[in-house]
Amino acid sequence: MHILITGAAGFIGHHLALRLLARGDTVVGIDNLNSYYDVGLKEDRLKRIFALADTHVVGAKSPAFTFKKVDITDRTAVEAVFAHEHFDAVVNLAAQAGVRYSITHPHAYIDANIVGFTNILEGARHAKVEHFVFASSSSVYGANTHMPQSEDDNVDHPLSLYAATKKANELMAHSYANLFDLPCTGLRFFTVYGPWGRPDMALFKFTRAILADEPIQVFNQGNMIRDFTYVDDIIEGVVRVIDRPAQADPAWSGDAPNPATSYAPYRIFNIGNNNPVQLMRYIHALENCLGKKARMELLPMQEGDVPATAADVARLGAAVGSWPKTEVEAGIAMFVNWYLDYYRHLLPLKF
Repeated sequence: MHILITGAAGFIGHHLALRLLARGDTVVGIDNLNSYYDVGLKEDRLKRIFALADTHVVGAKSPAFTFKKVDITDRTAVEAVFAHEHFDAVVNLAAQAGVRYSITHPHAYIDANIVGFTNILEGARHAKVEHFVFASSSSVYGANTHMPQSEDDNVDHPLSLYAATKKANELMAHSYANLFDLPCTGLRFFTVYGPWGRPDMALFKFTRAILADEPIQVFNQGNMIRDFTYVDDIIEGVVRVIDRPAQADPAWSGDAPNPATSYAPYRIFNIGNNNPVQLMRYIHALENCLGKKARMELLPMQEGDVPATAADVARLGAAVGSWPKTEVEAGIAMFVNWYLDYYRHLLPLKF
């Protein structure tokens, strides 16, 4: 397949590109390489993709991976990407991430997650892409406290603008599935972690602070539960979904509408570990891997956050098959090994 990945220099995008190249697909990646976090980390991810692509050349001159520095909010630039080649599938992972950042920088989320998303949808529509896969988020569940969280649940009460934009993405994709018969699948990611992750995520910040003998900020007094999902498990699910374009549900009824399916070629899936754990277990696993105890600063709940997430993944398993999930202790160990290697030049000599 020939696949476009937006946000290819991002955490999930870079892992997805590696996986698709390894199985023989050709990939075009776009990213604006913005400074929301360390651009050097993004560039190093791209180097890994290019290194693998060099061993997977298709034909005499066709590159397995092509990168274009494109901001998805730039309509003309996005149109040019779609004008120059045809894609079998598009995976939209480009977005302004972060719940807390959305409180202080709302326009960044409207620009990237609404305007940019529209530009990618339009490109996929006019290019008659066979499958449009996009990243949603567990944050759409918002004030709904039903557990485990199911695609059947109400998601009309987001607690942050970030969550609201992800909910909007789902609605926008459905309209394109309806109007233009564009197969669309949305994936609600649950707390993804692992090597090459984002520095603004908890595991990254905890690791850096513990090694520096600084306190870690633990919100809601540590009474948090998360469905932490290792990045390789996420990628397995994404790849399986790519290969199965959304189809209309013949049993769908407007009298009792199912929000996860449709009369149009549209699907919404949770993609998580399906084994939520307490934040303290997560921290203790990290302490064990680092061989150091954390000094914890226990704080109230952050604005826009939720106390618990738990993914019901039965619908995804029924659609694409189930697969083994990584336990947090194993996943954290793999992250720590990567972190200590990647940042070795910044660490004390004993590491």
